[in-house]
Amino acid sequence: MNHERAGRQLLLVQQTLAAARHDGIRLWLRGGWAMDFFLGEVTRDHGDIDWFAWSKDSAAVAALLTRLGHTPVPGPPPGLQLDFVRDGLDSSFTLVDRDAAGRVVVAGGPWAGTPWPEGLLDAAPGRIGAVEAPIVGPLAQIEIKRMMPVWDPSRPRRAKDAEDVARLEAALKRR
Repeated sequence: MNHERAGRQLLLVQQTLAAARHDGIRLWLRGGWAMDFFLGEVTRDHGDIDWFAWSKDSAAVAALLTRLGHTPVPGPPPGLQLDFVRDGLDSSFTLVDRDAAGRVVVAGGPWAGTPWPEGLLDAAPGRIGAVEAPIVGPLAQIEIKRMMPVWDPSRPRRAKDAEDVARLEAALKRR
């Protein structure tokens, strides 16, 4: 594991969350970092830092990241995701909304309005050392990792997702 890179990413998580809290913006870690914060330790190398943010806050998120020295990266269609890089570290912000029934849904793109798993943003914060972060709930993490190749066939199953599911399930059994 690249401990130096993980330390830099962890510091970036901490800085991003502190600035977001200051600006009244809610963010949640998703993906591998959400799992690690749930488990309380860094379990593997992470290619990027994945987040969820409310779509109504997308302009504020972009302004905050620019203020923190991040550079926008062109990518997904507007309204779906924001991608940024700072000091060689990638951060990706998937945008979410609520539908008329109050469910958290995909904010934009071809799947706009599709519900995310129940309880997505309802988990207690996770922690690694002194850093606390809002995270995607572990059951929602498991469902996303299992279902992503079904929901989007262009994204094949990955070995790291199976390993993450096994780690999350083992931790849930211990609790």
